[in-house]
Amino acid sequence: MRVLFVASECAPFVKTGGLADVIGAVPKALEAMGHEVKILIPAYRALLPLLETGQRVSEFSDLFGGKVRVIEVRAEGLSLLLLDAPHLFDRDGTLYLTPEGQDWPDNHLRFAALGLVGAHIAADGADGWVPDVVNCHDWQAGLLPAYLRQFKRPAPAVVTTIHNIAFQGVYGPQNLAPLGLSAELFTQDGIEYWGSISFLKAGLALADKITTVSNSYASELLMPEFGMGMEGLLTARAGDLSGILNGIDLDVWNPGTDPALPRPYNARSLKGKGINKAEVEARFDLTPNPSAPLFCAVSRLTSQKGFDMLLDCLPGLIAKGGRLALLGSGEQAIEQAFVDASQRYKGAVGVVIGYDEGLSHLLQGGSDAIVIPSRFEPCGLTQLYGLRYGTIPVVARTGGLADTIIDANDAGLQANCATGIQFSPITTQMFSQALARACDLYAQPKIWSAMVRRAMKHPVGWDVSAGAYLDVYNAALEQKSN
Repeated sequence: MRVLFVASECAPFVKTGGLADVIGAVPKALEAMGHEVKILIPAYRALLPLLETGQRVSEFSDLFGGKVRVIEVRAEGLSLLLLDAPHLFDRDGTLYLTPEGQDWPDNHLRFAALGLVGAHIAADGADGWVPDVVNCHDWQAGLLPAYLRQFKRPAPAVVTTIHNIAFQGVYGPQNLAPLGLSAELFTQDGIEYWGSISFLKAGLALADKITTVSNSYASELLMPEFGMGMEGLLTARAGDLSGILNGIDLDVWNPGTDPALPRPYNARSLKGKGINKAEVEARFDLTPNPSAPLFCAVSRLTSQKGFDMLLDCLPGLIAKGGRLALLGSGEQAIEQAFVDASQRYKGAVGVVIGYDEGLSHLLQGGSDAIVIPSRFEPCGLTQLYGLRYGTIPVVARTGGLADTIIDANDAGLQANCATGIQFSPITTQMFSQALARACDLYAQPKIWSAMVRRAMKHPVGWDVSAGAYLDVYNAALEQKSN
């Protein structure tokens, strides 16, 4: 099967979150199963050096104000189709934001270009390569099936994957003509969303199948508190919606070979974890204490991720002997509150604002537990990294967190199946109790080490989930042919 992925980011090339990790991992798993996958992503400034190593497979003389090429490159085990549009992507700032931290004012044009070029490749191919199935990821690729619909000619099956429904790509109706969108599609059954254009709505309404990144999140999306206004559409399309749990790249995330760790280790010998713990303590200016539990957090610092609750839980955590090493960035008020906490609880709380891939690996390899108190979480990857590295996840019971962690309650411990700690309802009080439970379990070395080894043996790769994607692709092809 030939599959075209269309997405706005892909690890290890460009990354702002878990989406990039998924786009960088699933194609490898599918290719290992004998299928051919190409990934269409924008050629942001960081990717420009790759263009010189590739081959042009498509070209557009004028697309939203400039010339566009598609350059095919093989790099890091992936087949990339780089959307070379300097007028849209060769700029300072981040993938989506200006250097001042605001959305690029032409984001609608930038990612419409991604969808439109993807639609042309889907329908016409790229240097003779024509996909059987197109998998669009999140709102940035959402207009692809809309453009395909306008072509009014045979096209491959389209699957839209929701990684986080909170981001919907909503723009005013005055953009219909500039985006080259037909007024015929501006309906309740098409791209119209409360009088505006929604890129994500287009992807959900016009794709043949819809997936999201965990079974629990697929169910939650049908409820108003999680569906973010799309619950009605998703309920109507529930027969085409399925949840496929994310996995992780087992080669990139491997405590036995990770170059970011001072001392690699595995489930048979955990001695290296203690050496890594000392390095985390040094990097985060924490008072060394091998017998005290070290919690870490690697995340966007937002209320959605529950980090306002973690701030409120710090006094109780420290009173139980716990320490915290935090790496992340996000809402300025939350960032500053953690910086202040690192001064107030000097030696017990260490904070690095920003993101550092190597440091995130060190935190997983040197911490005892990782906290993920999200108010909603489509899947989450950090808890999977935690399992892989024997860093016990303390998670809210929602979305993919509920699907991947087995709670260390009495039944879980007696059955020897617990891999972490869940809490619900998602409140500060219940989170505080979960942290206290983790401290109490850590004080019982035999129970804790058994849980660590069990977590490290838990399957977190892509083998099963890649097969589930193939099942959806085949169902979409069958539906398309009927």
